Amino acid sequence: MEKGTNKSQQSRVCVLGFLCLFFWGFLLYFHFVVIGGRSYSLSPDPITPHPVPTRPRDTPLVIPQPEKNQTELVSHSLYNADTSTDSLDSVVDQPRKPVENDRFEPKERKPEKEEYLFMKALRTVENVSDPCGGRYVYVHDLPSRFNEDMLKQCRSLSKWTNMCKFTTNAGLGPPLENDEGVFSDHGWYATNQFAVDVIFSNRMKQYECLTKDSSLAAAIFVPFYAGFDIARYLWGYNISMRDAASIELVEWLQKRPEWGIMGGKDHFLVAGRITWDFRRLSEDENDWGNKLLFLPAAKNMSMLVVESSPWNANDFAIPYPTYFHPSKDAEVFAWQDRMMGLDRKWLFCFAGAPRPDNPKSIRGQIIDQCKSSPVGKLLECDLGESKCHSPSSIMQMFQSSVFCLQPQGDSYTRRSAFDSMLAGCIPVFFHPGSAYTQYVWHLPKNYSKYSVFIPEDDLRKKNISLEERLSQIPQDQVKKMREEVINLIPGLIYADPRSKLDSHKDAFDVSVQAIINKVTRMRKDIIEGRTNDNFIEELSWKYALLDEGEYVGVHEWDPFFSKPKPNDGNSDSDGSAAKAAENSWKNEQRDHS
Repeated sequence: MEKGTNKSQQSRVCVLGFLCLFFWGFLLYFHFVVIGGRSYSLSPDPITPHPVPTRPRDTPLVIPQPEKNQTELVSHSLYNADTSTDSLDSVVDQPRKPVENDRFEPKERKPEKEEYLFMKALRTVENVSDPCGGRYVYVHDLPSRFNEDMLKQCRSLSKWTNMCKFTTNAGLGPPLENDEGVFSDHGWYATNQFAVDVIFSNRMKQYECLTKDSSLAAAIFVPFYAGFDIARYLWGYNISMRDAASIELVEWLQKRPEWGIMGGKDHFLVAGRITWDFRRLSEDENDWGNKLLFLPAAKNMSMLVVESSPWNANDFAIPYPTYFHPSKDAEVFAWQDRMMGLDRKWLFCFAGAPRPDNPKSIRGQIIDQCKSSPVGKLLECDLGESKCHSPSSIMQMFQSSVFCLQPQGDSYTRRSAFDSMLAGCIPVFFHPGSAYTQYVWHLPKNYSKYSVFIPEDDLRKKNISLEERLSQIPQDQVKKMREEVINLIPGLIYADPRSKLDSHKDAFDVSVQAIINKVTRMRKDIIEGRTNDNFIEELSWKYALLDEGEYVGVHEWDPFFSKPKPNDGNSDSDGSAAKAAENSWKNEQRDHS
């Protein structure tokens, strides 16, 4: 009996052991083979801690576009701080191969907001107790060879002009004497029209929302004196010398951690020259300028210049400096009151020289009409001594005129336009590229509020009378236009870089806020997955005029900006624009001969 019982117990133990082994074997098989195999085939792509970078875009979104099919691209318009955009050109914007049975997650994963490296900067707006929320600017500490060293070698900054005196007083130049009572008692300087580089950089030192923490920055300023740099090497130097500093700059920037946050799209710099000095079209030694604005990295940055290109998206126009740089609000108020009350005996005036070399120039007709009209005033800028070189003579004429004629110079724009508006004189433009498509941050889009537009062809072909055209404008309308011009003055001048206006936003303030708005919109577009794939860069001038939600269409100014084919003789071509830039330097030579 005992033996039978022992056998039965041993059999039961064996059966239970076998069942136990079978059960664990089945569990292990199910886990590693069945579940493991399915897990491998269903697993989505690895998710990196930061968004995937994309090919750089040249401009912020302007027109709302329908969302892309999510199966098309991988993480479109996102940036990674640890990878340069150039190295990713071969992998971004490529079709993604679908994973078999991948139905549990969408093909394109939209990163969480917290994953974007600029979220800390965007969140500063939410802090209502912080007056700088959403307005912080980080300034790169560049090696001195990119800025201050140029000022130490100021005699090399221009072939014909001794720029040493013009770089004094934080870039304002020497104070102006007021013997004739044309100026006010304070804030007037003999400022060079190309001194914006140093004026802007010194104003930035007084900006109230500077930060040393780049993660808080709404925008990042690059204090490179780009205008002074190119001025040193335009005449008598090869293209390697002309390009050297620009190439060194972008190489330095791309090594900085701040660059990786948005691939440089939150960076901006300033150049006190026209855009054509930085857009050399080829590697031909005889071609004009350097290639700063054509460098891939520079295309990501925003460059503020005194004249921008109608057909490119990485430059923006800011006002030429005038002679007036107030340090107090009271100085601005007093000047505005004075300009409003002046007696203006001339209906129209013009300060400038003819352009006999340019058959399309209308300056000859303007000069002739100023000379022949009893209500026209001319300050002709011929060779040798000229009152055109006297700030007092220029401002006195503008102050005594109702309308100031502002035709194209060698390029689209002129400093004279800002000097005339400072004097309360209503500008008359003959090409939309002289102001309307340029200074969109500083001037009203409704140009008829502050100016008169007379197309060049009206003067060139129809032989109209300027006196007749301008005298037909009703006096009450003239009064409103003058008031508008005088109200615009604070935003068109640069305050003394050593001080800060309290209640007025000057040209510097307007420009910085516009850049911050641009970067902020771009960041929000990235978060929301909006793209600008249909943007046409050659129509950049049109986009600048659009209101939110408007689409590009036919515009009355299309004939002024139609991009010509090479060598078709059109004066608005890139090559002719570069030639215009070269001519402007030749006229600078003439002015100082």
